[in-house]
Amino acid sequence: MKSLEDYKALHQASIADPEGFWTREAQRIDWSTPPRRALENDQPPFAHWFPGGETNLCHNAVDRWAAVRPDAPALICVSTETGSERTYSFAEVKAEVSAWAAAYQALGCGQGDRVLIYMPMIAEAAFAMLAAARIGAIHTVVFGGFASGALAARIDDAKPKLIVAADAGSRMGKVIAYKPLLDQALGIADHRPDKVIMVNRGLAPFHLAHHDVDAETLIAEHRGKEIACIPLPSAHPSYILYTSGTTGKPKGVQRDTGGYAVALAASMEHIFYGQPGGVFFSTSDIGWVVGHSYIVYGPLIAGMASIVYEGTPTRPDPGILWSLVAKHRVRTMFTAPTALRLLKKEDPAYLKAHDCTSLKALFVAGEPLDEPTALWIAEALGVPILDNYWQTETGWPILTLCRNLCDAPVKPGSPGLPVFGFDVRLVDERTGQPAAQGEKGVLTLAAPLPPGALTTLWQDDARFQSAYFGDFPGQNLYSTFDWGVQDEEGYTFILGRTDDVINVAGHRLGTREIEQAITTHPAVADTAVVGVADPLKGQTPIAFVVVKGGHGAGPDLAAEIVQAVAREIGALAKPQGVYFVPALPKTRSGKVLRRAIQAVWEDRDPGDLTTIEDEGALEAIRILRQGAPSP
Repeated sequence: MKSLEDYKALHQASIADPEGFWTREAQRIDWSTPPRRALENDQPPFAHWFPGGETNLCHNAVDRWAAVRPDAPALICVSTETGSERTYSFAEVKAEVSAWAAAYQALGCGQGDRVLIYMPMIAEAAFAMLAAARIGAIHTVVFGGFASGALAARIDDAKPKLIVAADAGSRMGKVIAYKPLLDQALGIADHRPDKVIMVNRGLAPFHLAHHDVDAETLIAEHRGKEIACIPLPSAHPSYILYTSGTTGKPKGVQRDTGGYAVALAASMEHIFYGQPGGVFFSTSDIGWVVGHSYIVYGPLIAGMASIVYEGTPTRPDPGILWSLVAKHRVRTMFTAPTALRLLKKEDPAYLKAHDCTSLKALFVAGEPLDEPTALWIAEALGVPILDNYWQTETGWPILTLCRNLCDAPVKPGSPGLPVFGFDVRLVDERTGQPAAQGEKGVLTLAAPLPPGALTTLWQDDARFQSAYFGDFPGQNLYSTFDWGVQDEEGYTFILGRTDDVINVAGHRLGTREIEQAITTHPAVADTAVVGVADPLKGQTPIAFVVVKGGHGAGPDLAAEIVQAVAREIGALAKPQGVYFVPALPKTRSGKVLRRAIQAVWEDRDPGDLTTIEDEGALEAIRILRQGAPSP
């Protein structure tokens, strides 16, 4: 195990000599044609990784393991919603994916065509993705249950030749019918796909329209056919994944093939304890980037089995996640802090009842991990709790601790150190000049972005440049739109979005800083802080707090929370109001909808709520506002 200084030297080498570093890492995957070099960077910020090389994601994830370990488990598909579980070996996955690929080709879909996937967390969703990669089609996965308007926007932008969908998903025992949402989206959209392949789970009745094809019948016609993986140029788009845009139009993040495969292979080895024969369990969804990178592609590229889980952390009981870890001897687990905070409120006996000693580490991402939750789960599991910070755009972690490379200690509140390949720079928001140690700056990445990061936005190079590289002209700095601060050892602490800054009487405060102060109170399970308009100060912070079970909410607790903020940050940061709510409005990926909270509190339109998990949480805040005193 290397020291902290050794790791810093390795990281610096990856920045100073990307050619040498990534040429070595590229040997982790199979190439049908080896690349002539690692990087061509003559048109920044557009980097071309592994030019001249040809490879295939599906081959690296499935076929190469089916050839040498055909009977080893590849996908472990568990649904606590339907009470089903099935394990597919690498050989079985190859057979299923080949049948899906043959079906695509029979319907006229080929290299460069788009396949839009609107599916719950079931095996067919992974087969549909891998089949597209197999024949060089470009998949775009839309989170199952997304509203029709959001789905239509993605259909019109990607212009898919085929759509793959299911009749329904299920959450907490409630069936969510997908077909009516899809039909409505197709009625709104200008683009028309050639066919819609429908997987019938028997959860919601539906009728096949003229463009619909029954998946079971279609795949049965092609089962047994051998469809070879098509060698693809390294730069060939592997998928489009849409993320929110500040203009309201979603941004189609475009990923390449060769760079993505190499980055995932490297991250599985150096970050996530990847090992052939191990089991990886991510509680995310294929609709998000974590699901792409660390449910479908990353674990399979590493030769691991991946758990595909349809369910929640608390049903049928709060021990379900730990029971899966124990049953399948999970080596690496990946979840969101929201799930941990939810489980933290439950009886610890649910965790203690299961043998989780197979775990090497628990990784968390998607939102900041507060120190009390980190300490609780670390003590409960007895393994490292490794926060990691990244984005849909980067495809894999920017900041974490690469414990297979370095024995650097965890620092509560920090995801860790810059990951190899990422040239992380904290800069002044106005000048783009480096921020001093200990001073807040915008977290940026110097071009070229490493392999695996977005190469552009789908059919919109100009927006790619202006949206991500436009804040600091002439410097080729990608903005993450997050504030950060670095300590003397290089650990970075994320302070929140640059657009979540509160300007109180000329003083700029990050909502994340105030939230961290609030969570130091032992009664607090979760919190969100927003800045609202104030006639005197411009803005003032208010806090919404979810209280742990067994603690009473009232004026005394509110006063204690205010004092905790004053103690941790200063009187200027004290919330003007503390409001107790049963839950926070969040997206399905666990991110707090601060802008929507702020809009409701200021009696404005909260905007697009297609990603909200529980509209009742936002309605509770609306009701609170009606009874709150005017600012």
